[in-house]
Amino acid sequence: MKAVKELTKGIYIENPIFRLALGLCPVLAVSTSINNAIGMGMAATFVLLCSNIIVSIIRKGVPPKIRIPIFIVIIATFVTLVEMVMEAYQPELFKSLGIFVPLIVVNCVILGRAEAFASRNNTFYAICDAIGMGIGFTLGLILISFFRELIGDGKLMGIPVFGPSFEPMLLMILAPGAFITMGLLLAFFNYLDLRKESKK
Repeated sequence: MKAVKELTKGIYIENPIFRLALGLCPVLAVSTSINNAIGMGMAATFVLLCSNIIVSIIRKGVPPKIRIPIFIVIIATFVTLVEMVMEAYQPELFKSLGIFVPLIVVNCVILGRAEAFASRNNTFYAICDAIGMGIGFTLGLILISFFRELIGDGKLMGIPVFGPSFEPMLLMILAPGAFITMGLLLAFFNYLDLRKESKK
């Protein structure tokens, strides 16, 4: 039962984007298309999963005073691996995501899970937590990208959705569009929570 809870909490209850509001810098920057969102989500999930596993395994042997630097080195190792693989096999995606791939190292979602969860739980629960948080982070990215790409470009995953008469709202692809979309989605999820509480 606890495993299911740890696996599913990141999807909605503790969603990194819409509930914890963590790691918003790459979310706002790369969510101009669903392809970018999937790429960033997969990269972050891989790093989160691998770092959680390693942190959980070595947690008892890490001195408390230097645990954060050790966690950062572990995370940086897997980010470098992701960066090299992405550059080799997905160069267009790598160029599109730009500086935000190496910045996964300091993504507070990943460091936060390593510090708050993986360093205090066994490997199995650390894996469940990483998968759940990774899925939640990826779904949040895709949801924001869906609206921004659809309204701002008239496409989804590069495929035109509307006819030639459609005039895209370019504001949605620019930085203000990211904040507008994020704000409206946060308001929507807060509204759902308030309705749920009022029914109780």
